[in-house]
Amino acid sequence: MQTATSAAKTVSLADSFEELDDPRDGETYPLGEIVVLVVCATISGADTFVAVKEFGESRLDWLRGLLPFEDGIPSHDTLSRVFRRIDPEQFEKCFRTWTREAYEKTDGEVVAIDGKTLCGSGDPATGKKPRHLVEAWACRQGLTLGQRRSEGGSNEIKAIPKLLEALVLEGCIVTIDAMGCQTDIAEAICEAGADYVLRVKDNQEGLRADIERLFERRLERGFEADCTDVDSGHGRVETRRCWTIEVGGQGLIDSDRWAGVKSIALIETERFEAEPDPDKEAKNGPVSGETATEKRYVISSLPPDAEQLLQASRRHWRIENGLHWRLDVAFGEDDSQVRTGSGAENLGRVRRLALSMLKQDDSIDGGTETKRLRAAWDTGYLEHLLGQL
Repeated sequence: MQTATSAAKTVSLADSFEELDDPRDGETYPLGEIVVLVVCATISGADTFVAVKEFGESRLDWLRGLLPFEDGIPSHDTLSRVFRRIDPEQFEKCFRTWTREAYEKTDGEVVAIDGKTLCGSGDPATGKKPRHLVEAWACRQGLTLGQRRSEGGSNEIKAIPKLLEALVLEGCIVTIDAMGCQTDIAEAICEAGADYVLRVKDNQEGLRADIERLFERRLERGFEADCTDVDSGHGRVETRRCWTIEVGGQGLIDSDRWAGVKSIALIETERFEAEPDPDKEAKNGPVSGETATEKRYVISSLPPDAEQLLQASRRHWRIENGLHWRLDVAFGEDDSQVRTGSGAENLGRVRRLALSMLKQDDSIDGGTETKRLRAAWDTGYLEHLLGQL
């Protein structure tokens, strides 16, 4: 039975989408009901529109405690048709309105920005390429803050500034891989009142060569790392070292082109495999008894604090493990065959919202898949998840 609290929270979900334009004209099923249905079903384990319809029919009485659903549950064809016609930018804005209530922005929060391809959204028969999204992830909270579509990975450079404009970033640390290491992106982050930690690779060949030169001189003089940490487990020992240099007066070429730049850093990672692992022997990583070393260079508007720069760089990869990997494993995103219109993009937003809500919850001991099963079995738990926002 629905409680007053859950009712109020779910109404706020529907209210968030009141300004969303209905792409249809005189249709039977209200758009708000369709959106609430798809969100609730996705949280509860539905990964296709067929599954959404089945969820709706099995939980129709419960859904009618949230919204009227006077005409019942739409067919899966209707659900698919609506989602591929919804304006993706409006849909994104509505989701930001809702998730803003859950986002507890704190100074120093690392916001990782990275791209992900929706592999199943392409169509080899017609030559249509898969959709590619650039998204922002609050690493500490495990919350998707926003996303923008890019026309393939090479156009992330154009999508990132548009995404930055839509976010509230004051006091945060924005981390981006090499694709986003651009002067205009650094300037946009600073204008938003945030700091940046950008990885430098060969797309900034002159900058990388200059940073390498500065650190080679330091290492030749025998400078010890400014910060070192070690992790071990499952037969692997990983040692990370960080050296930092304050940019002012250190001869970094074209440093005046990088807004607010204060430091550069060298992060060296050594991975030692102590135990045999047949699967790893066939990969490019370290094999048993050997050590693999990787060096990464970053440019930052933060002071040359090695511990802070190392931690920010490490947290950046939470977007891969905490968001992208879980979307594929727990939500089957790469297997989704939604291809037409804006359907893949819009359904991707719903998945990210559902994952964020599940990660926020610590009321039960279990992973994402376990929580989705619990939501499917227990409407009280589903109401609890909805009530988090």
